[in-house]
Amino acid sequence: MLAIYKKELRSYFVSPIGYVYVALFLCVSSLLFTYTTLYSGTCEISVYYTILLYLFAVLIPLLTMRSLSEEKKSKTEQILLTSPVSLFSVIFAKYLAAFTMFAGTLLLSCLNFPVLYVYGEPNTAILFSTTLGILLIGSAFVAIGIFISACTENQLISALLTICAIAATLVLGVLANYVGFTPLRVVLKWISIFDRFYVFTYGYFDLVSLLYYISISVVFLFLTVRVYEKRRWA
Repeated sequence: MLAIYKKELRSYFVSPIGYVYVALFLCVSSLLFTYTTLYSGTCEISVYYTILLYLFAVLIPLLTMRSLSEEKKSKTEQILLTSPVSLFSVIFAKYLAAFTMFAGTLLLSCLNFPVLYVYGEPNTAILFSTTLGILLIGSAFVAIGIFISACTENQLISALLTICAIAATLVLGVLANYVGFTPLRVVLKWISIFDRFYVFTYGYFDLVSLLYYISISVVFLFLTVRVYEKRRWA
């Protein structure tokens, strides 16, 4: 599994995708941080991360669109299906490589935060918990992207479907506020990405939200493995 992980991580830098992703992420996050914090004269980063979450719908598909769709298109997925390594190990290695790219770039963008200590007095606990929440949401989005990538051999279709899926999860919580039927509104808010994220923006570590985001990742990785198990037996 380690060999596959290294290979996948290296693949991001032997093609333009990795560089484009890192450049876009750092450029957009820096501009967004400047506008929502420095220009606003505040140390609050909840608005910064909230807007960044919506941008993940476009950024994360860059990491996942070719993870498995490329294998199918290039006819190398048979190697995966007959590999002595378990399917879960292969899928998890690809997922881990994409998440490493996401987490590494996100943490690199956190180099913007020291500026807040120069001009203000930010709450370190809130900075840490909010960033943790973003990492957890990102891990769930990456798992969703990996699953969609396994379902198609076209990278463009994979990217578009991932954009739609991530956007749908983000809009779900907003739409819940306009649902008049109380039981349905409660259910939508319970599964909302945003409603669980806001707990972290107050500096709290919510175990239930942690398990929720991890569960999403596990479920979609499990579904991805099932997709390949079905192909193996077919």
